[in-house]
Amino acid sequence: MSSDKDIAGGVTAPDEFRAAGVACGIKADGLDLAVVDAGTAVPAAAVFTTNLVTAAPVLLSRAHLEQSGARARAVVINSGCANACTGDAGMAVARAMADAGAEHLDCTPAEILVASTGVIGVELDSAKVGRGIAAASSAVSREGHLDAARAILTTDLGPKESAARAETSAGDFRVGGMAKGAGMIEPNMATMLAVLTTDAKVDAARLQLALRQAVDDTFNAITVDGECSTNDTVFALASGASDVEIDDATFPTLVDTFRVVARDLAVAIVRGGEGASKLVAIRAHGARSLDDARHAAHTLANSLLVKTAVHGGDPNWGRLVAAAGRAGVAFDPSRAVVKIGDTVLFEHGRPFDDRAPDAAEHLRGTDIEIQVDLGVGTHEATVWTCDLSAEYVRINSEYRT
Repeated sequence: MSSDKDIAGGVTAPDEFRAAGVACGIKADGLDLAVVDAGTAVPAAAVFTTNLVTAAPVLLSRAHLEQSGARARAVVINSGCANACTGDAGMAVARAMADAGAEHLDCTPAEILVASTGVIGVELDSAKVGRGIAAASSAVSREGHLDAARAILTTDLGPKESAARAETSAGDFRVGGMAKGAGMIEPNMATMLAVLTTDAKVDAARLQLALRQAVDDTFNAITVDGECSTNDTVFALASGASDVEIDDATFPTLVDTFRVVARDLAVAIVRGGEGASKLVAIRAHGARSLDDARHAAHTLANSLLVKTAVHGGDPNWGRLVAAAGRAGVAFDPSRAVVKIGDTVLFEHGRPFDDRAPDAAEHLRGTDIEIQVDLGVGTHEATVWTCDLSAEYVRINSEYRT
């Protein structure tokens, strides 16, 4: 059993899925509403933000998955307005989105999942969204995946799509996806919106488990700025059109293929992070547990001093040691090792500052690798982040103005 990432189509790469992106006037210009349609109600799963300030679309989609028995016909997403902190009026608009989707796609409102992204605290125009849903629902096609990916963007530099084919003894199936995200990226679940699709034949419970396992090592392993948003969601829908049954034997292949697509999208989010000029992979290993490794890697990735050092090309191993030491996990400095690229800068309590020029040369690139061995165990985890630049400050200081 294997996965092949070299296929096109994004969310419509799996059979039966269609998509569209349209402009309905929520944003000043450009596409701002997307529909991903499975053609009929199919097994669905989701992972949502853990922020206690939860946007109306998240609340409604959670309720719809319960009401429908974890089945969905389509996902409707608008950009330009988060519909968060908008009270009863916001819930009414989220329901209106589901009602409009149900009307134009001939299903029940509970079979429509909704999501929104954009500025918090601004009311979403129900009439504009309704017109957009009508237009997108009539325009969905296998070719509409790129417009859908464009329609969900906010400060992103460009659309994010991925797709993969899995080979099993029972036949082939596909997984596709699209995502948005550039700022407020620190998943607890992942801080962004994403839709994954598959034509594997899988029940909702296995689909939810596969999504969760894939998310833990991908969307939950990225950070741009350590900020957890109010809206963030990953949906997964399974059409079953391939007739490849997901059982105990094929389940690991489904997880692996979800992981291939989700990692591609997650890394693209970080690479296109607000103001980012470098993609940074931080690997914490030698930890007592997987949770410790993940926590240490996130601490290193969220350190403003580490991120600014990377941006400036400064191989400051002391910042890495200090961040690892305050991570709150077991750490033995006398056995620790710090590497930037292939260069060891600190090992077993001893610095090697004479090697700094080699590490600085690595930091001049756009794909940076940093490793910290905690010196206390065998577990490891990788988190992807980016550098922190003056451009990030400019973007976020002017976000509403």
